[in-house]
Amino acid sequence: MAWIAERRRQSRFEAVVLPHLDAGYALARWLTRNDADAADVVQEACLRAFRYFDSYRDGDAKSWLLKIVRRTCYDWLEHNRPAEVVPLEVDGDPEGAVHGSPVGTVDADALLQSRSDLRRLDGLIEELPAQLREAIVLRELHELDYRQISDVTGVPIGTVMSRLHRARAALRRAWDGKGVG
Repeated sequence: MAWIAERRRQSRFEAVVLPHLDAGYALARWLTRNDADAADVVQEACLRAFRYFDSYRDGDAKSWLLKIVRRTCYDWLEHNRPAEVVPLEVDGDPEGAVHGSPVGTVDADALLQSRSDLRRLDGLIEELPAQLREAIVLRELHELDYRQISDVTGVPIGTVMSRLHRARAALRRAWDGKGVG
């Protein structure tokens, strides 16, 4: 009978976690900046999630998994690339968050320029410090709200807002040719 209970647990785990693996991989990819490392991190995160699945309480599964992936990423980075894990000072300035809007056009030249701009933006995001990079990726690519980002990262909502503001400001400066930092 124990195997039946374990099979149910495994099926439930798959139903909860598998739909969010792409989001977990995307976050790991942005944080590690490497496809193979991201795959390793997500595999370790899934093992951790399965090990502690009994503590999952039918909440926001995506945030739950991303929180585990994030922690696993930082553990991996601390072990493999400690210079990249730099704590950020918290400034209490959540003002100034600006949301850009995508450019829509059917003009081939404009489409090519848009793709070029996206590649450039990806490169600029990769240059951000890890905490700013994760905040912008969780908000803009995974479309998590501030509360979900706060839950995933384990920091107060004000810190999330501050990091997003700083990330956007750094991206604007870099886009204008003034550097990310």
